[in-house]
Amino acid sequence: MSVVVVGSVALDSVKTPFGERANALGGSAVYFSYSASFFSDIKLVGVVGRDFPTPHLDLLRRRKINLDGLQVADGETFRWSGFYEYDLNEAKTLDTRLNVFEKFSPNLPDAYRNADCVFLANIDPDLQIRVLRQVRRPKLIAADTMNLWISTKKESLKALCREIDILVLNDGEARQLSGKASLIQAGRLIQSWGPKFVVVKKGEHGVLLFSKKNVFAAPAYPLEEVFDPTGAGDTFAGGFIGYLNKKGNRLDENTLHQALFYGTVMASFTVEKFSLERLLTVRPPDIKRRLTVLHRMSRPSTL
Repeated sequence: MSVVVVGSVALDSVKTPFGERANALGGSAVYFSYSASFFSDIKLVGVVGRDFPTPHLDLLRRRKINLDGLQVADGETFRWSGFYEYDLNEAKTLDTRLNVFEKFSPNLPDAYRNADCVFLANIDPDLQIRVLRQVRRPKLIAADTMNLWISTKKESLKALCREIDILVLNDGEARQLSGKASLIQAGRLIQSWGPKFVVVKKGEHGVLLFSKKNVFAAPAYPLEEVFDPTGAGDTFAGGFIGYLNKKGNRLDENTLHQALFYGTVMASFTVEKFSLERLLTVRPPDIKRRLTVLHRMSRPSTL
């Protein structure tokens, strides 16, 4: 089983109240791929400049992430810099330099086109649709988005919704896209545009899954310290989609609920350090221990 992910590969400079990093490995495709690689074979599609550090490529290859779809273009790699204050739910952007990512046109190698699962990370919805024209018959198609595309390409995003199985977005994006203050109304309206399932991330308050008949709420993993939330949403998506792919892309509610827990656990590791620093130390027993905690939190207590 394999997952093709299309998204950004970046160098991030981030400052939080607890420290800072310059030119650290980042990007939606990177966080997703590293997280999902614990569960599935991953094929990455993205673009970097000739300045992209070779050790970063080696790091991804050590996780057996296939980089045949990673283009190396003349110019500089996409760079983002920003900071967080004590409200770690909101990143404040200082500078965004798209560089080679500005003209990124995803081209899937032939070996990628028979993938079982496709995840369209946060890129222009017109490019996301273009990717779907290059794949043959994936069993599962999921996508992410952001406020920029909701503001500038809402109709393209709604067209994408008609072609996917799962849309993943955060609570602010869900409200912006739907025009609804209530997350329940927002999720149901977005679902009516086409996706079988809508996943709404709420940061430290957990996640909602909208299925045809039900709304399922999963808690966030309780952490005493959070250093850097950059990439947490993409890491969540990697754990969520990677687990679904491992289970044969089944979309029954039990499998989806378990996938939410795995996504939540993977995101909990990411926020404990900067970039991929914490994920580099994660081993399967660590994942299992945190999964047990989440399951225990989700069971009703005995009176």
